[in-house]
Amino acid sequence: MRRITVGPFNRVEGDLEVRLDIDDGVVVSAEVTAPLYRGFEQILEGRPSLDALTLAPRICGICSVSQSMAAVAALRAVDGLHPAPNGLHAANIAHAAENAADHLTHFYVFFMPDFARASYAGRPWHAAVAERFAATRGTAAREVLPARARLLEIMGLVAGKWPHSLAFQPGGTTRAIGLGERVRLLSIIANFRSFLETTVFYDDLEAVLALDSGAALESWRDGRGGDFARFLAIADDLALDKLGRGAAPLMSFGAYQGVDAPLFAAGLYDPATSRWRALDIDAITEDVSHAWMRDTAAEPALAQTLPDADRPGGYSWCKAPRLDGRPIEVGALARQAVDGDALIRDLLRRHGPNVRTRVIARLMETAGLALAMQRWARQIALDAPFLDPAARVGEGAGIGLVEAARGSLGHWIELSGDRIRRYQIIAPTTWNFSPRDANGIAGPLEQALVGTPVGEEGAASVAVQHVVRSFDPCMVCTAH
Repeated sequence: MRRITVGPFNRVEGDLEVRLDIDDGVVVSAEVTAPLYRGFEQILEGRPSLDALTLAPRICGICSVSQSMAAVAALRAVDGLHPAPNGLHAANIAHAAENAADHLTHFYVFFMPDFARASYAGRPWHAAVAERFAATRGTAAREVLPARARLLEIMGLVAGKWPHSLAFQPGGTTRAIGLGERVRLLSIIANFRSFLETTVFYDDLEAVLALDSGAALESWRDGRGGDFARFLAIADDLALDKLGRGAAPLMSFGAYQGVDAPLFAAGLYDPATSRWRALDIDAITEDVSHAWMRDTAAEPALAQTLPDADRPGGYSWCKAPRLDGRPIEVGALARQAVDGDALIRDLLRRHGPNVRTRVIARLMETAGLALAMQRWARQIALDAPFLDPAARVGEGAGIGLVEAARGSLGHWIELSGDRIRRYQIIAPTTWNFSPRDANGIAGPLEQALVGTPVGEEGAASVAVQHVVRSFDPCMVCTAH
C-alpha cells in the first residue's frame, strides 16, 4: 500500500488537499483536508447584530447571497419577524440567480474541462470535447460566461450590487422593483431560459423537467444536441455512474421560502432504502476529534470555534457535522431527491449517489430555477411594500437554514443586548468534505473516493478529480 497527496486543486474555490491510500491501483482510504482557516465565527462575536448582514456575505464571493439569506433568516428567527411577500419574491429571484450561475460555473468551468485532458486522447469523443470544453480555450466558455454575466445583472435590479449586498434584511428587501425593473427582470430571465434551451438542453425546459425516469432520460437524449447530452454520452462511455458512489443519507433544509411553502421541501432521503423522513434540526452535532479545534459543545447552538493547530489526530480545519451521528451528503442531488423529483429518485434507485447523478441533478435544478424565477417576477405586486419595518428585539437565539448551490447552509446565532454572543456556521462543504468523527466514520467525500481507480497515474488521476468536483467544493465556506 502507498499513500499519495492530491492537491492543491485548480479550478476550486479555496484550498483543498486529499490524502489517499492506494492498494493495487485503487483508493482504499481517504482523508480530506481543508488547510485554510477563516475564523468568521470569531470575527462576528461581540459585534452589533446587524453586522452579520455585512460580514456573513463576505465568507464567500460566489455564494454571497446564500450567506446573506442564512444570516437574515437567523436574525428573523430571533425577532419573530415575517418578511413582506414582495421581499420574499425579490430575495428568491436573487438567490436563485446566484445558485443557477454557480451551477453553470461548476459545469462549464470546473467540471467539464477535465474531459479535455490528454488522459482521454484515445476516446473517440475527445477531440470534439476538447474543442468545446478545454479550460480558457474552449468554445463553451465564450458562450456561457456572457450568459452568466447577463443572469447576474438581476442582482443590480434586486439588490443594487453583487456580491455582498445589504439589500437583504429580516423584513424583506430594501430596494423596490417598479414596472420598468420587472420588465427588465423578465427579459433577463427569458434570455437565460433561451441559453438553457438552445445551448445546454437543446429542448424546451418543460419537456426536460417532464423526464421522470432513467429510461425516459435515455430515450430523450438519443440523437440530441446540447451540452447536457454531450455530458451524458461521456458519462456512459466512462461509466461515471459507478464512480464516486456515496452511502450517506441526503439532506435538504428546504429552499426558496414562499408565502405558504418553499419551492423545494426540507427533509431527509435515504438512497439505501428509498425512504423520506422529516428533518430533526436538533439532531445536528459537530465533532472535532479530527479537526484542528479544541473540544466544545457538540450542538451548534452552544458551540464555540476554538482553533488548535497542534491537536493530536487533527488533519483539517473543517469540523465534522453529523445528523443522528451519521455523515450526510448535501447538494442539488439531495434537494431534488428530498423534494421527490421522479427522475432523480429513479436514478438513485438504480445506482445510488454517484458522479453522474450529481451532475444531472445540478443541471435539472437549473432548468427548474429558470421557470421559478419567471413565476416569482410575475407575482411581484408593484403597489405593495418590499420591506416590513417591524421593530427588532435583538435578544435570544435563532437558526437560519437555507440551501446554497452546494447544499444545506445553517447559521446559528445568539444575541444579548442586540450584540452577537455566539455565532456558528455549517456550510455545505463542511458537510460533504468533513473529516472523520470520533467513531472513525469518514465524511461523504472520503467515503465516495474509496474504490476510485487511479492506476499508475497516482496523484495525477483524473478519476479523483471527477469525484471531488462532483461535490462542487467551495472550501472558503468551511468558515471555521
